[in-house]
Amino acid sequence: MILIDAQGLCASRPQRPLFTDVSFTVRRGDRIAVVGVNGCGKSTLLRQLAGDLTPESGLVRRGRGTRIGVLPQEPVLPAGSVRDAVGGTWQGEASLQRLGMGDLLSASTAELSGGQTKRVALAALLVHEWDALILDEPTNHLDLDAVAWLEQWLADFRGGLVLVTHDRHVLDRVTTQVVELDRGRAYRHVARGEHAGSGYAAYLAGKAERAEQTAAAEQRRRNLARTELAWLRRGAPARTSKPKARVDAATAIVTAKAEPEARRGDLALGLGSQRLGSQGIELDGVSFSWPARSTGGDPTRVLNRLDLTLEPGDRWGVVGPNGAGKTTLLEVIAGSKAPTEGQVRHGRTVRLAVYDQTGRHLDPSARVRDLVAGDRGEPALDQVDLMRRFWFDGDAQFAPVGTLSGGERRRLQLLLTLLLQPNVLLLDEPTNDLDLDTLRALEDHLDTWPGILVVVSHDRTFLDRTVTDVLALDHSGVARRVPGGVAGWLAERATVDASTPVSAAIAPRPVPGPSPKGRSPSTLRRLLAEAQRRVTATTAERDQLAIELTAASTDRERLHSLSEALATAQQRVDDAEEQWLILAAEAEAQGLAVP
Repeated sequence: MILIDAQGLCASRPQRPLFTDVSFTVRRGDRIAVVGVNGCGKSTLLRQLAGDLTPESGLVRRGRGTRIGVLPQEPVLPAGSVRDAVGGTWQGEASLQRLGMGDLLSASTAELSGGQTKRVALAALLVHEWDALILDEPTNHLDLDAVAWLEQWLADFRGGLVLVTHDRHVLDRVTTQVVELDRGRAYRHVARGEHAGSGYAAYLAGKAERAEQTAAAEQRRRNLARTELAWLRRGAPARTSKPKARVDAATAIVTAKAEPEARRGDLALGLGSQRLGSQGIELDGVSFSWPARSTGGDPTRVLNRLDLTLEPGDRWGVVGPNGAGKTTLLEVIAGSKAPTEGQVRHGRTVRLAVYDQTGRHLDPSARVRDLVAGDRGEPALDQVDLMRRFWFDGDAQFAPVGTLSGGERRRLQLLLTLLLQPNVLLLDEPTNDLDLDTLRALEDHLDTWPGILVVVSHDRTFLDRTVTDVLALDHSGVARRVPGGVAGWLAERATVDASTPVSAAIAPRPVPGPSPKGRSPSTLRRLLAEAQRRVTATTAERDQLAIELTAASTDRERLHSLSEALATAQQRVDDAEEQWLILAAEAEAQGLAVP
């Protein structure tokens, strides 16, 4: 069944075409990734497929009655609470829990960061039934647990899927096709034969083959050009008898230029670094707590008496669930946040730079060359060459930041970070929005970079390539070194997930029991209301299954399946009621009215 049919799509930006004559079809069961260098038009193509942007030419047809869910690059949420944004259902709350937003159900959507907004938008999308999904960078701002869960969810999705992502693990496991945008053209790579099951593998093989064919064609053109040039240079009498068409054809071969590359040369990240002495950075008994959210509440501790020594050559990866304090740890190391306990000591030669997940603020009206030049006004010759090495060629150097794609802005931020020539580099979700070529160049650069590296990332491939030690944080604030690196930590998490009952795995996080110090009245009222909603939702689900069980009295397989589902639903009801009773007892002890 055809869900989306795109024919002859075109798009451009001021002074520059993006793509022309892009055509492909999305059928039920297709899982298609759109890849290409930053600024090639991937997000623009997705917006055209979604109907948010009218193609400059071409046509997008959608199957009659096709339900299409869209996650844009920068979603906008309706006013209200996070819970309201996902429909106020237990399924929505469960998705929020999986995506690391379970503690912000009552928060206003107006107070969320960009990453939190995207997670809520994704949760709201996944609670509905769709025939096709169009997702722009869905794994950005997710922790490793959430990425693994989303990856499995997408692998199990039976509708049509079109996504832009730079997570190579997701590309390898989820996709069956890849549409590559390269120099304005679209190339389709389908997983089959030795690459069956992985659109990413088919894309890599197809791209390598195309590069070989291009090189072979260029070599043939050069050989033919030399032959024709020799023919043209024969004596004047011979030349007078040569047909004009043959002369013109020979001249065209000699003067023809090879197809320009999408980018010239490799991304040159080696801008040097200041020498780092024997002393790096020491964290001695460091703790950090966020102030209480409400009057009478307790501070939230995210780091608990951490001892850590960072020495020259260290490569640390920091992992953990969202909200565990990974970004806070980088900020404490950098000195932008003071620890509530303990000390952070920097060696005299430490020159530190931070490449954070949101990127330093860039004036959208400023030009690329102005930001690189800084206070000098106009960039020096070496800075112009540097911009070229970072793939800001020609007009791109004069482009306002506001006209750059998300990936181009991130590459510019990377350039401005490395211009500082740091010997301690803190990377917070560095892979967000960077294209595959830039990611590989960054990995290659870090292979031989001599300084101290600390990385927070959800990208398993990037972590595997760049770090040797892994520090795992949990919600209690405890940090520990994990044996076996990223793979060892994920194996631990998988063991925990496998031992979790089905009801706990898909239902929202149970309301915790009373804390030793008690909760504030406002907190208790909120938790009681949430618990009541869970009781209502789980009871309705159980009752519906009971009705279906009665109607299936002659179907043995259906009876067995419904019986198991009903038992699971009853367990959910029991858990929800138990939590409500705990909270009700605590409320009554404080003299509060219990509904």
